[in-house]
Order: sequence, then structure tokens, then C-alpha cells
Amino acid sequence: MNTTPQLKQQLRELLPALRRFAISLCGSAADADDLVQSTLERLLSRGVPEQAELMAWAFTVCRNLWLDEHRARQVREKAALQPELQEATCADGEAQLSEQRELRQVDVALNQLPAEQRTIIALIAVQGLSYREVADILGVPTGTIMSRLARARVKLAEVMGLTTSSPNAHQLGASS
Repeated sequence: MNTTPQLKQQLRELLPALRRFAISLCGSAADADDLVQSTLERLLSRGVPEQAELMAWAFTVCRNLWLDEHRARQVREKAALQPELQEATCADGEAQLSEQRELRQVDVALNQLPAEQRTIIALIAVQGLSYREVADILGVPTGTIMSRLARARVKLAEVMGLTTSSPNAHQLGASS
């Protein structure tokens, strides 16, 4: 296990990407910050296996912690959060309000995807990882990643009212 000062520095460098991934999983910056903190605590307390690539391991730990919390929350609450009830806080004009509205629509659409598809979109479209990297993180074959991504793109396009032939649908995570 690697728990050296070098690991701490590597984690500092990885922090922005880890936070973006956590936000894409949680849908909220506050929850994502909690998830990142839990991930870092886990990585620092338990270390990183010698053969593991740090980014893949960190994303795996983050995803597993999120899944554990997500499942526990489903059992406890049985009620989905309703982002449409949250108040918009835009004071910088129409363009910013429009961007916020669009981001909320994407967030709502992403939250309608099954967790495995949402994770694939987050890793490929948000993080910009390759299919191979995502397959390593999730521990599944590359072909499974490709088929899940294809289904996720179709479902996301449907939810957002886009057709799969729309150029926007193809931008939902093209990677090699």
C-alpha cells in the first residue's frame, strides 16, 4: 500500500478531476465535496494497492462510496429530490439564467438515467476518459462500456427531447 507524502501530492493534483466526477455522480456541489472528502480519507487511511493506477483507483473508491450512500439513501428516503423546487439564484442577466436552466435540464435528464449509464456518461463525457480507462475503473470489458454508453446516449437524447441523429446527441461522450 502506498501512503507516502508523494501520494498526498498526487491526490492534490487529482483533486479537480475527482471533484468533477463526484459532482457528476451526486448532482450537487455540497454532496460532491462530502464524497470527495470521504474518498480522500479512505485513500489516505487505507492507501493505494501497489499495482493500482492512482486515478483509476481513486475514481473506483469514489464511485463505490457514492453507490453505498446512494443505496442507503434510497432505503431511508424512498423519495427523489425535486430540483425544480430549488430556487434559481442568477443575478447576472439572461444568458446566465439560460445557462442555469439548461444545466438543470441536463442534470434532471442525467438523474433519470440508471446509475450505471450516468456513471459512464460522467467518466467519458465529463472526465474525458477513454473507454479502456473507464473499463478498468468499473472492472468490465470495453465492449460493455461501449454498449452502456450507446444506451445512455439514446436515453439521454430521448429525455432531453433530442433525436439520436442530432449533433448534440453525438457530443454526449465521444471518446476512444
